[in-house]
Amino acid sequence: MVAPAWWVSHIEHDWQQARFRDFWQAAADGFTLVRYDRPGVGLSDRDADPEASTLDSEVELLGAMLDALGCERATLVGGSSGGCTAIAFAARFPQRVERLLLYGTYPDGASIAPREVREAILAAVRTHWGLGSRLLADVFLGEEGNAQREQFVQAQREACDAQTAAALLEQVYRTDVRAQLGLVRAPTVVVHRRADRAIPYELGRRVAGGIEQAILVPVEGSAHLPWYGEAEAAARALRTGMAVADAAPERGPGESPAVVLSPREREVLSLVAQGMTESKIAEVLIVSPHTVHRHMANIRSKLGRGSGAAAVAEATRLGLI
Repeated sequence: MVAPAWWVSHIEHDWQQARFRDFWQAAADGFTLVRYDRPGVGLSDRDADPEASTLDSEVELLGAMLDALGCERATLVGGSSGGCTAIAFAARFPQRVERLLLYGTYPDGASIAPREVREAILAAVRTHWGLGSRLLADVFLGEEGNAQREQFVQAQREACDAQTAAALLEQVYRTDVRAQLGLVRAPTVVVHRRADRAIPYELGRRVAGGIEQAILVPVEGSAHLPWYGEAEAAARALRTGMAVADAAPERGPGESPAVVLSPREREVLSLVAQGMTESKIAEVLIVSPHTVHRHMANIRSKLGRGSGAAAVAEATRLGLI
C-alpha cells in the first residue's frame, strides 16, 4: 500500500504522533505501508526546487518509488493532493494499480476555494509562515482544540520552509485531473468527510462521479486530515469500501448463468449486507434511489428470493459476495 506524498509532510515526525500511527495502522492493516516525503520536504533533500514540482513530476516520482521497491502493482492511498497524483498515475499506468483508495481529494484545484481566498492563503504562507501555518490549522483540523493546533503548526514548520510550502500549495491549486478521471480502471473508493473545511464534500462527489463505478463513502466530521476527528471512522470507511470494490464478477464452479450478478449488482448487494438502506446505497454509489430499487428487484429475481436479507444469504451461499 503506497501513499503518494501530500502537500507537506515529515515521515519521521509524523510517525511520532500516536493519532497518526493509529490511523495508518488501522487503514493499512495486513499491508506493507510505504510513505515518502516530496523533494524539498521532510527528510528529503531540502535543496530541491519546489517551483519545478508539477503533477507530471509527482507521477514520475511515484513510479520511481514503485520501481525502487520492486513493486509491479500496488494499492494506492491518495489523500488530499496526493489523491490527484494517485488518479493521474492510475490513469496512465493502469497495469500497476491494484486498487485506488482516495480520501478528501478533488478533481480541480481551482475549485477548492474562490480565487481571492486562495491568493490570501498563499500570501500568508509565503510572507509569514507562522501566521500561515496557524491559518491552515484552522482550515485543516476542524473542531480540534488548541493543543492539537499548536502541534500541527509546529509540525508544518518543521517539514519545510515558507517558500517551499507556498510553492507546493500553489501547485495544489493549479492541479487538474478532470480529464483523467474517466481513464481510471482500478476498483476505486472515495472517502470524504461531509463538512471538510479544506476540500468541500462536493468535490469528492465529483471525483467519484467521474470514475467508472467508483464507490463514494461519506463520513461525518469537519477535519480534513483523516487522523484528526473520528479517525477510526475514516480508516474503517477505507477498509469497508475496499472490500466492496474488490467484489468481482467471476462465476463460481457449477454456478448457473441465471444467477450471475453484474458488478453493480454485487456492489449493491454487498452494501445491503452491511445494513445500508436503498436511499443510503443510492448516495454511496451516486445513483438515484429508483436505480437501486431496480437493481434489488433484479437481484431478488436472479436469486429467486423475496427479500434483500434472503438475497444476501443466498448470494453468500453461492460465493457471489
